[in-house]
Amino acid sequence: MTKFDVLTVGNAIVDIIARCEDAFLVHNGIIKSAMNLIDAERAELLYSRMGPALEASGGSAGNTAAGVASLGGRAAYFGKISSDQLGDIFTHDIRAQGVHFETKPLPSEPPTARSMIFVTPDGERSMNTYLGACIELGPEDVEADVVADAKVTYFEGYLWDPPRAKDAIRECARIAHANGREVAMTLSDSFCVHRYRAEFLDLMRSGTVDIVFANRQEALALYETEDFDLALDSIAKDCKLAAVTMSEEGSIVIRGGERVRVEATEIAEVVDTTGAGDLYAAGFLFGYTADRSLADCGRLGSLAAGIVIEQVGPRPMISLSDAAKEAGLL
Repeated sequence: MTKFDVLTVGNAIVDIIARCEDAFLVHNGIIKSAMNLIDAERAELLYSRMGPALEASGGSAGNTAAGVASLGGRAAYFGKISSDQLGDIFTHDIRAQGVHFETKPLPSEPPTARSMIFVTPDGERSMNTYLGACIELGPEDVEADVVADAKVTYFEGYLWDPPRAKDAIRECARIAHANGREVAMTLSDSFCVHRYRAEFLDLMRSGTVDIVFANRQEALALYETEDFDLALDSIAKDCKLAAVTMSEEGSIVIRGGERVRVEATEIAEVVDTTGAGDLYAAGFLFGYTADRSLADCGRLGSLAAGIVIEQVGPRPMISLSDAAKEAGLL
């Protein structure tokens, strides 16, 4: 018996979420629907211009860990924070979700990361992230026993931005594979893919990564094509298993020559798309580590994603386990 179903590794970030009009993004030079890396000065400027905001612990992989736990899975998380107010908020929130989190915090500087997320009327989110303490995540933060005892170790592509995190991920992959476990990654966003395309492909083709999560735009960016079928054929050759999401069109799960089409969950209203991909990965990995069919894994992913986009904030406010039981998936 393993101790954990899913270990996630990512940038430990507190999200500061506010609604705005598209004109605000244009006026402030914010790239819509992307994760924009910013420095401390820019973070202070944008914060001063925000309207009323909600603070919520986030970070892509942290959201996935919270989703796995909400479904009833055993989740762990590695991410670097600082000993400050936002660090305390992040620690409280992720542990309250039932996630194992013991990464040693920094004494003070740099401060815990924060992301100013502007949500436009169409529900799209534009993230402006100051990485702060995240850049200090390194191999020394890898808890070898946790990696060895997790069925799947999952990390976010955003970790390729802070330099030492790459070494931590490669160490996680080495330990995981030495213990017969698997490694998964999310491509994070198309801008991230453009920055690290060659490295991401190498992770897949070398077998460092077994499972890949992407959306349509990220898959197209990875193979520098506008032909979606070609991108799907290519990703099938480059990794053992892939799940590619397509917003309201659902998702496609690919394993070798096998393709499973999964419908999107019907929702009443798109409120905020923050965390949609993270929660899809949570549902999928929960099902995968429970030996469910690929179709069920995709359905669990769609359910979790559908629930989170009907609320403000990236972590589920209701029990995903209860929702899955109501939907007949548990």
